[in-house]
Amino acid sequence: MMLIASAATAASAYIIKEIVNKIFIEKSEGLVFTIAGLIVFIYLVKGFATYFSSVTLTKIGNSMVARLQRQIYEAVLKQDIAFFQRHTLGDIVVRISQNAGAARSAVDLIVMSLGRDLFTLVSLVAVMVIQNPTMSALSLVIAPPAVYGVTHLIKKVRTAARKEVMSSAQIVTIVQESVQGIRVVKSFGLEDRLCRSFDAATAGVERLSNRMATLSARSSPLMETLGGFAIAFVVMFGGYQIVHNNADPGAFFSFITALLLAYEPAKRLARFNLDLEKSMIGVRMMYEILDLVPELQSAPDAVEAKFEAATVTFDRVDFAYGEAPVLRNLTLTAPANSVVALVGPSGAGKSTVFALVERFYDQKGGAILINGTDMRRFTVDSLRRHIALVTQDTFLFDGTVAANIADGRPDATQAEIEAAARDANAYEFIMAMPAGFESRVGEGGGNLSGGQRQRIAIARAILRKAPILLLDEATSALDAQAERDIQDALGRLMKGRTTFVIAHRLATVRDADVIYVMDKGEVVQSGNHAQLMAEGGLYAHLRALQFKDEKPQVEVAEVTG
Repeated sequence: MMLIASAATAASAYIIKEIVNKIFIEKSEGLVFTIAGLIVFIYLVKGFATYFSSVTLTKIGNSMVARLQRQIYEAVLKQDIAFFQRHTLGDIVVRISQNAGAARSAVDLIVMSLGRDLFTLVSLVAVMVIQNPTMSALSLVIAPPAVYGVTHLIKKVRTAARKEVMSSAQIVTIVQESVQGIRVVKSFGLEDRLCRSFDAATAGVERLSNRMATLSARSSPLMETLGGFAIAFVVMFGGYQIVHNNADPGAFFSFITALLLAYEPAKRLARFNLDLEKSMIGVRMMYEILDLVPELQSAPDAVEAKFEAATVTFDRVDFAYGEAPVLRNLTLTAPANSVVALVGPSGAGKSTVFALVERFYDQKGGAILINGTDMRRFTVDSLRRHIALVTQDTFLFDGTVAANIADGRPDATQAEIEAAARDANAYEFIMAMPAGFESRVGEGGGNLSGGQRQRIAIARAILRKAPILLLDEATSALDAQAERDIQDALGRLMKGRTTFVIAHRLATVRDADVIYVMDKGEVVQSGNHAQLMAEGGLYAHLRALQFKDEKPQVEVAEVTG
């Protein structure tokens, strides 16, 4: 279709010769309607060809954007936890939302430049050469300086374009943090500070955008000036030939028309590398994600994890985030179907143990064994299917209650979902909601209370039927009634599972089978509650501190009672 449109453009310039010679000079009345009808036909063909080429290219572009966004999103989800620590949410959002569009812009530019501008230019130059080869050569002398001038701008545009994209990501990050932390923003009156940060970010984007506009626009005066010289040379040379050598006026006007029509596609082609470089910044950033191989992945000979019960052993495990050691020669065992508690001051490495069990990272030294097998022998996906997680900061997706519970096992039936909700002490409050299990929980579970979100998360974990359970401060932020309901649900959840529990409130772990006391990445004590209290040491010290803090509250409760 673009070829047809290009040919029609050339035909519209070529027919000028017949208009001038046959109508204005020879005054041939019989050809007036023939030429007029031919002009209508030429532009009708050009119109339909342009329409179909435009619609087709748009559909191809839309399909490309959708496919690339899916590919980028899938590539992001395949990355390990370290990737998300290196990249801000704003950076990831910009790459998914804008980089696919940049790829489309690049392809559109290439197709339009080659399929429309190049073919149109070639067709029109052919008309010019047919009408007057000498004037054609004169008009083409502007090409070398135009190419040189535009090439000089490309490097500057490349640097400015990447900075502009990264600054846009900073804006997205600020907005995201403002929305997610709106309660903190309102409570501490941070509106002015965030507005200043946002103003600085937008001002940076504005400066870079202005820089881009200035660089891109520099090609215009160059091309306009060179184009003016080319047309002036042609007019002088053609006019001289007509006046002194009795040259064909129709051929001259046909040549001028072709030259004027060729000017715009020639100018766009001269800017082609400049415009393409701007789009290629986004394309390169897109492929930085698509080509990125996750640091943590299954070994080539890894096997599917298949076990109904799990004994988890840390054998002299060392781990560090970067250069700072977090775990040092850590050794502990969680027997099958037991409850193992991890306690200790902040920074002791308790959460890192959970991260290693889920294989978000690989240890630097030692081994983590499940039923005597190094967990790295299992594929990552199959290993994680054997683990359920309940945390203090429960995350729910913006969907229905049933859908969030079913995330534990997507193939679960409605009856299984409802049974899990009953076991989690969530059934009654769910049925009290307007649409029951089809009620929407809101973004992040915002339509539910903290205790309700926790019970949904417990139902999700129950439905998973995983032999390994991780409980990370699962009740620390709840009131007494909600905590009792959730402790009852957790008791059912922990049955028949190997359970790791992190809790700063030692009262919640006193019934654990084994308590490991951690400090500075090492196990400094282990045993049950009675043994550790009799032994003294860090556990007894932590218990004494908490008892001292909690005693006034108990006394107030007793007086109130």
